[in-house]
Amino acid sequence: MESRAVSRYARVSSRKARLVVDLVRGRPVEEALAVLEYTPKKAARLISKVVKSAIANAEDTQNVDVDKLYIKRAFVNDGPLAWRWRPRAHGRATGIRKRTSHITIVVDERGAD
Repeated sequence: MESRAVSRYARVSSRKARLVVDLVRGRPVEEALAVLEYTPKKAARLISKVVKSAIANAEDTQNVDVDKLYIKRAFVNDGPLAWRWRPRAHGRATGIRKRTSHITIVVDERGAD
């Protein structure tokens, strides 16, 4: 039985977060957490939290063996943009896009199919 966790409005661009999600997709959760621990990206810390939440959701809602869990699906979607303005020369202003993303992790028990 699969279980999922979602982090919405994470303050990291989805393009940067997808680089980290690609590292852990399809791996067992223990191995995925080890990879995320030593990945020097801000998104790795955020994705690690979501993986731990998905594991906790699986433990609470289903009677599963945590050692058999693996990351079945992992994806990152764009969130809303927050616009900030920066003053420029000659009285102009330039927009700065503060990007957000929605991180979704789905874990399942290996051999449950």
